Amino acid sequence: MGNLIKVLTRDIDNNGGNFFLDFENAKPTEAEKRVWEEVNEVLTEAMSVLQDLQSYSGAGEAIRQAIQHPNDERVQESAWAAVVPLVGKLKKFYEFSLKLEDALQGLLEFLTSSRCSPTQHLEQEQALARQFAEILHFTLRFDELKMTNPAIQNDFSYYRRTLSRMRIINQTAEEHNEVDNELANRMSLFYANATPMLKTLSDATTKFVSKMKGCIKVLRYQPPNSVEGLLNALRYTTKHLNDETTSKQIKNMLQA
Repeated sequence: MGNLIKVLTRDIDNNGGNFFLDFENAKPTEAEKRVWEEVNEVLTEAMSVLQDLQSYSGAGEAIRQAIQHPNDERVQESAWAAVVPLVGKLKKFYEFSLKLEDALQGLLEFLTSSRCSPTQHLEQEQALARQFAEILHFTLRFDELKMTNPAIQNDFSYYRRTLSRMRIINQTAEEHNEVDNELANRMSLFYANATPMLKTLSDATTKFVSKMKGCIKVLRYQPPNSVEGLLNALRYTTKHLNDETTSKQIKNMLQA
């Protein structure tokens, strides 16, 4: 993913990167429209996610009271009632990360296709390039808000502890249970990261690169002149080309 941005600073297409990115006025072309609309729907929801996260105040006081008065049923019920809707918001954030991952995959596929060179992609598909930048902006803002709000981890930890205690004493709260155990485990891994959305983008890019590596193995057996355009696109947009885990055959094939 990072190598796509390098188009701006290196002479990939022998033009020194001399082109204008008009992010402010970029409009999707007919070719971009389908992908742009799909990503735009996700970015529109991203604004709502940021607003909800920014206003997330947590249930700290209710949780403190519950911890200090473990035998007071009324206090326990009050804390549970305060935490459950907040966990519903955390579930919404996590589920949005999955949508963002899908959107990024589609965006990368379009912006790194073999139809044209990396520089031409940015010249001709500026509306999608702008969306790529907007995804990065959202990611940084989300993670900034998450890192500065310890209530997120505290609320979710309390929710999981209380849910486990309910199971032990055979007490059910299905009508209030926003998150089952399997989903709670996945959410716990997500929020355990200091920068969960950045990790989501990183994982999505890694999956995309893995697919590209599979394609390269197929290309090895094709006539060189028939796949040169695609190989050029891969050379300049593949993030993990120089990783130690990348096979020597792939490195040799893509080295310019």
